[in-house]
Amino acid sequence: MGECADRYVELVRARTLTGALSMSTAEVYARDVTTFVQLVGEEVVLDDLTGEEVDAVLLAFARKPDGRRRSQPEAASGALQSASSQARFRRSVSALFKHAVLVGWVQVNPMAMATVTARERGGLRPERRALTREQAQGLIGAARDLGGGPQGVAAKESAAGSGRRRRRDQNTELRDGLIVLMLSTMGPRVSELVRANVEDFYTNDGVRYWRIFGKGGKTRDVPLPGDVALVLEAYLARGRIASPDKALLLSWRGRRLARGDVQAVIDRVQRGVDPDRRRSVTPHGLRHTTATHLLADAVDMDAVRRVLGHSDLATLGRYRDELPGELEVAMRSHPLLRGPAVRGAGASGSVSAEGVQRSGPAASA
Repeated sequence: MGECADRYVELVRARTLTGALSMSTAEVYARDVTTFVQLVGEEVVLDDLTGEEVDAVLLAFARKPDGRRRSQPEAASGALQSASSQARFRRSVSALFKHAVLVGWVQVNPMAMATVTARERGGLRPERRALTREQAQGLIGAARDLGGGPQGVAAKESAAGSGRRRRRDQNTELRDGLIVLMLSTMGPRVSELVRANVEDFYTNDGVRYWRIFGKGGKTRDVPLPGDVALVLEAYLARGRIASPDKALLLSWRGRRLARGDVQAVIDRVQRGVDPDRRRSVTPHGLRHTTATHLLADAVDMDAVRRVLGHSDLATLGRYRDELPGELEVAMRSHPLLRGPAVRGAGASGSVSAEGVQRSGPAASA
């Protein structure tokens, strides 16, 4: 294995000289092949590997701690490989064996007998993309504080009383709170968020709307939740710095915020969340959070589709993550088990026989 891997990596890197591969792609291939050799063993004969052994290596990689996340809180609990990293690793291993067949290093490609597919391994990701209700509410609470909540006001008064003068790039509380609130409750793509202009927001019959310019030149008008609309008005009134740029979200230098800056904003707001309710999340993870909780609360699927900007209802399946305890809640409030006596209870759940008896005439009414 060690000798074959060294020769293959040399070949991959040589392809960068002809422009067939970029340097970054070649290094990814080299890193994955090196990891594969470490998991298999350098002295193992390449042609001896079976499909079952390749499956075992793929699953071992899926559970291997991700060294890139050492600086993140999950490292303490052993953050594992993401679904995309697992799929990429499988592609790298497949490319290795494809080359091995061409040059005669192996007689039979074991990848043809491997049963662990990218789709199945994607289900092995160690954590859901969507935040739980408690985690999402903690993040939204921290964003509300930055957007003018009581804790945010107290923090500002404390800083002012201490005589400390804040740098210009620290005066971004309203903007940061607005970004997290919009991502958490409306689920836009990060590209749609940073592309938004002030003129894209309008009021109709007392309701504040955001005209979102999405993928493929499609637009959709999404109403803002009341709390988000209030923070937006506060940001436009006193949080957005004066700038000729028409962008809604500006850096402290007065330039349109970049996509890469949004993750830093989320991480900064996360510092105000209780550690017990805190979990790192990406902008796309907040998009999953919006879809998951709207659907879990029985919001019409077509309405959720329009909020997210999907053209097909089937796409929602990729954004619907499993929530802990949701099956138990669904069975407790089963619609076919609600008798006439509990019709008034609505969707809040079933009522026991003892509860009906205690209700007396009110229940029969």
